[in-house]
Amino acid sequence: MKLNIALLAGDGIGPEVIDQAVKVSDAIAKKYDHEITWTPALTGAAAIDAVGEPYPDETHEICLAADAVLFGAIGHPRYDNDPSAKVRPEQGLLKMRQKLGLFANVRPTFTFPSLIDKSPLKRERIEGTDLIILRELTGGVYFGERGRKDNGNTAFDTMTYTRHEIQRLAKKGFELAMTRSKKLCCVDKANVLESSRLWRETVQAMEKDYPEVEVSYEFVDAVAMRLVQWPSSYDVMITENLFGDILTDEASVISGSMGLMPSASVGEENRLYEPIHGSYPQAAGKDIANPLATVLSAAIMFEDFGLTEEAQEIRAVVNKSLEEGIVTEDLSEGEKAYKTSEVGDWLAANI
Repeated sequence: MKLNIALLAGDGIGPEVIDQAVKVSDAIAKKYDHEITWTPALTGAAAIDAVGEPYPDETHEICLAADAVLFGAIGHPRYDNDPSAKVRPEQGLLKMRQKLGLFANVRPTFTFPSLIDKSPLKRERIEGTDLIILRELTGGVYFGERGRKDNGNTAFDTMTYTRHEIQRLAKKGFELAMTRSKKLCCVDKANVLESSRLWRETVQAMEKDYPEVEVSYEFVDAVAMRLVQWPSSYDVMITENLFGDILTDEASVISGSMGLMPSASVGEENRLYEPIHGSYPQAAGKDIANPLATVLSAAIMFEDFGLTEEAQEIRAVVNKSLEEGIVTEDLSEGEKAYKTSEVGDWLAANI
């Protein structure tokens, strides 16, 4: 298979972890006789520095022309610490999601047998956890009307959803649930928010189309508690943008490190794959960041192309690296810590 992949390394540790995912993908391509063309493009603070825009038109055209996008991370402390900045790296991420129509963020959370005792949660609470959160990605408070009034002393952000936005995400949730254990949880705040009441009534109206799926409805605050008490009780979860942002980061620590969890952001036509972590600027350039989330994101990419065996081989070699202690400092616990690039080299060599 010939694949054309847009490569958006972004900021901070993004370029370092992306390099390892490219090494692994190229090793898979060579072994299975595929051909990957990587097309780099600027985004985030790197793009602001170069052209003054966090998601330039040229980058967008490269993404549209690609079969998929492999993305690193966006963010830089000089913008984090300047609330008055008019142009910010994160604006590029929101613009990219909106312009590419990436309305569903697919965030799996699972455990690794060799790391289960490194989780901050007890083994008996997390054993068997294998859940997927579908977060709506192009609506809600991040894209709603916002502003200041009263001479800047009052600020507002508006959470707005249309029935169509909810239906298209819920449809993916129902379809995913049908391929798994046929359980779907809709996470909202319908006791308080009108937008959540629209979510709940929309999903309830769709239940008749998927009679085999057992649907539950839970408030987001209760889910935040239950995720750390009984994460294995969940399977597929759907929720709006802000709730999903918070819950997926909470769920990510179940595995033992945020550097382990992959994700995909998908729309009707375009697909993007990225680690769930941020740009981690404190580690940038030090060759210490965990590349496994990015590598596993590449595995999802291969799987979505129908290349299941290739995806399984990537996951297998990642598991082997964890079992044999070929890990970066976030997982080494006093044992030898390998550099980001050394982990990538080891994975590619073992493939």
